Amino acid sequence: MIAHLKGRLDSTGIDHAVIDVGGVGYLVGASSRTLAGIGPVGEAVMLHTEMLVGEDFLRLVGFSSAGERDWFRLLTGVQGVGARVALAILSALEPADLGRAVMAQDKATVARANGVGPKLAERIVRELKDKVGGIAIGPAGASVVAPVGGAAADAVSALLNLGFRPAEAANAVAAAEEELGAGTGLDALVRLALRKAAK
Repeated sequence: MIAHLKGRLDSTGIDHAVIDVGGVGYLVGASSRTLAGIGPVGEAVMLHTEMLVGEDFLRLVGFSSAGERDWFRLLTGVQGVGARVALAILSALEPADLGRAVMAQDKATVARANGVGPKLAERIVRELKDKVGGIAIGPAGASVVAPVGGAAADAVSALLNLGFRPAEAANAVAAAEEELGAGTGLDALVRLALRKAAK
């Protein structure tokens, strides 16, 4: 598995970039948003990657952030959403906007992406709502919805099982994690999150 590529940007196309890593050119598919922010040809670049493996192909897809890659994984887990459609969605929407659309069940926003009709947009927001559980801090301190992993995701799940609403659980866990610091154990995170949620 190739987790990221760090090298020199050799060239870009409509839907891909070529990254030169030690003399080997890696063709990496990417969203138009990632390609727009990748920088000029000849400069150093680093992309988070996902390797797609099929019966008759190997393909690398690149992302400007780990968060964008996480959204790609979530999107391609929805029936009817392949790599091409997932990249079209990530070209049309920033991860924060996509997160807000999913939490608000706003299928019209998701349907703005090329190749996404109303039925597919509805399936995407419905299936991903329960998989999007955390709050990340975005630009200018704005709270944006983003997928979380590890202890934070488990803590959100624990609060949901206790009857808290998704937004309440996510906000409480985010506040607890901010106070305790990253890498905090699940027990401590849940205890503080419960106290935060009870206020």
